Amino acid sequence: MTQLGHAPDLAAENERLRTALAAAERARDAAAAEALAAKAALAGTASAGTEFVDTARTAPAGAARPSGEGGGLLGDPRLRAALGIPTVGVIVFDMAGRVLEANDTFLAMSGYDREDLDRGRLSGATLVPPEWQPVSRRVIAELQAQGRSDSTEREYLRRDGSRFWGLCAATRLDDGNGFEFIIDITDRRRTEEALRRSEARYRTLFEAIDAGFCVIALRFGADGRADDYRFLEVNPAFAHHTGLADAAGRWMRDLAPDHEQHWFDLYGRVARTGESVRFMQPARALGERWYEVHAFRVDAPEDHHVAILFNDVTAQRRLEEALRGLNETLERQVAARTAERDRIWQVSRDMLGVADADGVWLSVNPAWTAILGWQPEEVVGRSSAWLEHPDDQDRTRDEIRRLADGEPTLSFENRFRTRDGGYRTLSWRAVPFEGSLYCVARDVTDQRERAQRLVQAEEALRQSQKMEAVGQLTGGVAHDFNNLLTIIRSSVDFLRRPDLPEARKRRYLDAVSDTVDRAAKLTGQLLAFARRQALAPEVFDVVARLQGVADMLDTVTGARIRVVTRGPERPCFVRADLSQFETALINMAVNARDAMEGEGTLTLAVACGAEKPEIRGHAAAAGPFVAISLTDTGTGMTPSVIDKIFEPFFTTKEVGKGTGLGLSQVFGFAKQSGGDVDVTSRVGQGSTFILYLPEVAAPAEPGRAAAPDEGLAPARAGQRVLLVEDNVGVGRFAAQILGDLGYVATWVTNAEAALDVLGQDAAYDAVFSDVVMPGMGGIELAKTLRRRHPDLPVLLTSGYSHVLAQEGSHGFPLLHKPYSAEQLSRMLASAIGQRRPVPAPSE
Repeated sequence: MTQLGHAPDLAAENERLRTALAAAERARDAAAAEALAAKAALAGTASAGTEFVDTARTAPAGAARPSGEGGGLLGDPRLRAALGIPTVGVIVFDMAGRVLEANDTFLAMSGYDREDLDRGRLSGATLVPPEWQPVSRRVIAELQAQGRSDSTEREYLRRDGSRFWGLCAATRLDDGNGFEFIIDITDRRRTEEALRRSEARYRTLFEAIDAGFCVIALRFGADGRADDYRFLEVNPAFAHHTGLADAAGRWMRDLAPDHEQHWFDLYGRVARTGESVRFMQPARALGERWYEVHAFRVDAPEDHHVAILFNDVTAQRRLEEALRGLNETLERQVAARTAERDRIWQVSRDMLGVADADGVWLSVNPAWTAILGWQPEEVVGRSSAWLEHPDDQDRTRDEIRRLADGEPTLSFENRFRTRDGGYRTLSWRAVPFEGSLYCVARDVTDQRERAQRLVQAEEALRQSQKMEAVGQLTGGVAHDFNNLLTIIRSSVDFLRRPDLPEARKRRYLDAVSDTVDRAAKLTGQLLAFARRQALAPEVFDVVARLQGVADMLDTVTGARIRVVTRGPERPCFVRADLSQFETALINMAVNARDAMEGEGTLTLAVACGAEKPEIRGHAAAAGPFVAISLTDTGTGMTPSVIDKIFEPFFTTKEVGKGTGLGLSQVFGFAKQSGGDVDVTSRVGQGSTFILYLPEVAAPAEPGRAAAPDEGLAPARAGQRVLLVEDNVGVGRFAAQILGDLGYVATWVTNAEAALDVLGQDAAYDAVFSDVVMPGMGGIELAKTLRRRHPDLPVLLTSGYSHVLAQEGSHGFPLLHKPYSAEQLSRMLASAIGQRRPVPAPSE
């Protein structure tokens, strides 16, 4: 917005310049009058018969010009007295422009001296600038034609090259020379130029300023009161600020008949007194606008002219009013919020408090008394250290330091002592602000106790569920093992009969052997589900093995089920226990066969480089995985059945038609091998089981085929075996088997005893040790023997070991319990046969 204070300064400058110009014009008029008087005196001298001699024409060549003003025309004493005016220069010149005579005033104006004049250095060429030469020639032409020339204003050159302005008037003398008066008007011209520039700046400002500007002429009534004013001049911004178009030359009452009288009174007082005014007030007749105005008198007092500089401040005024109203509203709102805050402070059930940066309480609300029993005056002015539970004090001090460093507390719990000596658990939220800590604490004691009771109830429920699962598992195991033991017990009873025919004896022996195999398979399935079986992982091609399993499935599924295989052209390798892999496929195929009731299509497919999706809440994995799927056309399953399909001993089959451990083995094998198994099914549309196993790179060389069962491998005479078995029954029976196989067996019950025996006598051909034993286990024993006796074979045996399941057998051969004499014979013979020969001692 344009500042109103600038306009009076500009007006004052213009007034000063006008005054200076008027003074210069008065001086010019006086000089012109003096010049006319001199001219008249000159005319009088001529009429008196004075003879003027043109020294330039009559003096012989080389004659000296009269010095000073004592010779020639200007030498006449009467004319010299008439021309003794200090502001009027006089020259006499011929029609060629050469200056013949000059008075001292002109020489002073031009900077020349009398010697320069005498030497002829003053002429039109030296005194007149090039751009004024045409004017000089025109003056000489007028003198020649008319005997006189009109007065002109033009520039002259001084001797030093500077310029001065002269007001000139020339007359032709009787002798044909020219006579010219020159009045120096340089100051006047400079004043006029300054005024012109000032007026140009004034006009530019007048046209460009954003503020409205006008000059008005007041009209006064008979009562001496201003009743109207006419716009003499308006700037372009005037219409924008007032809404009045084409106002110049028109009366205000015509433009706005309802314009308030106080405007006329204000401007009338300025016009009469000359006192400028500044004010802000509304103009209702101009559209309810507010104006900021500066008015001051210009021109002659009797003209009653007033200049007005103004700005439309309606928007600012409305904003101020709105802001004032908003402030009033805010004050009311602040007062209301303060009252609300005070009420909240008083009635809040949470503990509210303000503390300094050191944790000293500045104020607390009544909830402290309701929850803890302490009065506010007992808390304010002290820190809360005396209230804190001893176990919570260090944590609380750390949290206060964090708050003092500018970090808010979003969730922090500690315990405060109550007046009755108990403790309440408080959950705090606090923020630092301007050096204070603003805190809110909620009593969560009852909530934490309920949560603790809930945790205990959930733990009890989990324990109950575990016991139920253990009961179900135990019941299933007991049921199946009782069935197996019944067969064994009955067969043994019949075998004790002395008159039992040989054929029936073989039948009962086969039944016992088959039942033991079934029992071993049952325990293997349990271990597989629990992911505790000892695996023998190897790298093999799933595509090739799938085809081999498919060929074997024909005997499992029956002739009415068509087995279809689909796989990629390239091999897909996994690292897993091959035997368990094939068992898992057979278990899924048997499940599909039962779902199809012996008739349908079973499709086995392999996909390489697959991603494992999210399965039963477990996150997806990018892989790559090999996905082996078995899809049947059976009856399908409901969602409730799918949820329990992998639980041990869960089965939808009739009693006696299955153990419920087949799919549990698949689940355990997949998890223990780093994969998973998924199932999708819809009732009446069949089911699809997908086994995911991590895909690995191809092996460096193909694996060897397992050695065929060669039956018993009796020991060579004198071969010694150190037997390590902590179970007395198993140890006694194993020692008997080793003796029957031809070995010389030494039985010890723990690993430490075995190390003592070998420390005294290392001439054993092999060590046969259980894995799970008190103290040092079998694997640790084998590792120790590998360091102490690197050439001594070690054969391990176990029915279950979590170490084996997690870490493997560390390269030692493993014989699974229960084992047969044939298996023990073959494994021992293989271990002893691979023993490296001990070099003979050097002589």
